Amino acid sequence: QVQLVESGGGLVQPGGSLTLSCAASGNIFSVNAVYWYRQAPGKERELVATIISGGSTNYADSVKGRFTISRDNAKNTVSLRMNSVKPEDTAVYHCYANVLVGPPTRNLELWGQGTLVTVSS
Repeated sequence: QVQLVESGGGLVQPGGSLTLSCAASGNIFSVNAVYWYRQAPGKERELVATIISGGSTNYADSVKGRFTISRDNAKNTVSLRMNSVKPEDTAVYHCYANVLVGPPTRNLELWGQGTLVTVSS
C-alpha cells in the first residue's frame, strides 16, 4: 500500500523551531512534486510550500524567509523546517504529493493524514 505519513508536529513556543517530515512508502519509483498545506480552525486551507522533483521551491508570503522545504530522494522524504514560528502558524499541516508507483506503473495523488502544530507559550 502506497501512503504518505507526516510526523514532527507538536507544541512549540513562539520564536522556536520545528521540523515536519513527509515520508512516502510502498512500491514507489519516484516522488515528484510535493506540497505542504496547512489549515487552521475556521480558516481555509493554505498552500505553504512546494518542492518539485528538480528541487525548485516556492513559499507562501506568510512563511517566506522562515520556512524551508527540502527533499531526500533516496529516502522518499520531504521535510519542512519551520523557524521563528508564530502563533498564527498553528494549524494541521498536510503533505500532498504526486508519486510514480508500480507495477503497474502509474501516477498517484496522495494526501497524508496531517500533523498538528501548535505555537503557544
